[in-house]
Amino acid sequence: MNKEILRLAVPNILTNLTVPLLSMVDLYLMGHLNSTLFMGAVTLGGVIFNFVYWGFAFLRMSMSGVAAQSFGRGNRQEMALILERGLLVAFAGAFLLLAFQIPVGDFSFWLLEGSSDVKAIARDYYYIRIWAAPAAISLMVFYGWFLGMQNAFYPMLISVSVNVINVLCSFLFVRVFEMKAEGVAMGSVAGQYVGLTMAIVLFFRKYRWAWNFFSIRMDLLRQGFSRFMNVGGDIFIRTLSVIAVFTFFTSRSAGIGDVTLAANSALLQFVLLFSYFLDGFAFAAEAMVGRWFGANNKSTLKKTIGYLFRWGVGMGLMFTLVYTIAGNQLLHFFTDQNEVVERGSDFLIWVIFLPLVSFSSYIWDGVYIGATASVPMRNSMVIAAVGFFFLPFYLFFPLMGNHALWLGMLLFMLARGVILSILYPGLLK
Repeated sequence: MNKEILRLAVPNILTNLTVPLLSMVDLYLMGHLNSTLFMGAVTLGGVIFNFVYWGFAFLRMSMSGVAAQSFGRGNRQEMALILERGLLVAFAGAFLLLAFQIPVGDFSFWLLEGSSDVKAIARDYYYIRIWAAPAAISLMVFYGWFLGMQNAFYPMLISVSVNVINVLCSFLFVRVFEMKAEGVAMGSVAGQYVGLTMAIVLFFRKYRWAWNFFSIRMDLLRQGFSRFMNVGGDIFIRTLSVIAVFTFFTSRSAGIGDVTLAANSALLQFVLLFSYFLDGFAFAAEAMVGRWFGANNKSTLKKTIGYLFRWGVGMGLMFTLVYTIAGNQLLHFFTDQNEVVERGSDFLIWVIFLPLVSFSSYIWDGVYIGATASVPMRNSMVIAAVGFFFLPFYLFFPLMGNHALWLGMLLFMLARGVILSILYPGLLK
């Protein structure tokens, strides 16, 4: 069982690690310019794309669970039509984003807090990076479908390539052509389109059979579409709750001050590094749980979940130890500006304990996605966001200031895992 978990988890870990590493490189490039404004601007602009792309993350998550269950049943036509439906939704969503990019941008910058100087730089970043949307959203569909086919290698290969191209282009534009925030935005655009090209080539290399099942018949496309969208709708609401928490976190950081925004941006990389690492095991859970759930093999399903949680505990302990020992060194990596490092050190204790309280939430997410149990995922996330992030923040912010943001983040992560643990017995009924 451990070999099967690692066969799926390790490629996903390598895939996911390229994402926070890319964010770290962007912060490194901006953090070594001559102003703290650029770090805050790229983070603020990135929040908008977190909102946009995480809003479409339901495509990847619902895709992997539904596709894995069809794989468990051995239904090839269903597997192919699931991919086609996902791509149709992705293309429609990307078209709307490009068509309405100006009002989306205006509303986003009106909603977010931050100084006028930071927002001006962030706007330049936004209006370049928005053109990566068609590729980025389509890749979510391919990632989820490949994973549902029990293939974690293709997403790893594509994601690593996307981020290597992104990093190389960002260094080229910023260091050689002396661009600033717009340089890392152009790097993102280049990387995403290289990735989409690779996904299409790899699809036809191994899954050409699926192309033969694609159809223009609306009756076939409608079959199962309502279930796909119902699951996707629940996950969309769940994802909006996550977006609300992280968007509010960054926006309030900007409202406190530019230095606090830069410090919190660096500390969030600790959180993201752990989350993307644990998501490797969550993605393995999606594929394996979906497969055994679709095959109605409950004994293997329970055994798989037990092994996944052992890995989660181990990873949580390891990251807490690493952050305790090397936390300050990591802060110095992100920026050489002493005021940002000093501010970040004041709040480092929160990210040290986050891995221990949050590991179960990531594993449970994978389990529930694989089982397409989207309703409890939706409900638990809304409760955790409202009751355990926003409420504690507003209660304690007058007394604790920025510490209240980190307290809310810790309670939010803890509540997600606890609630899903309580609901687990109903999953197997």
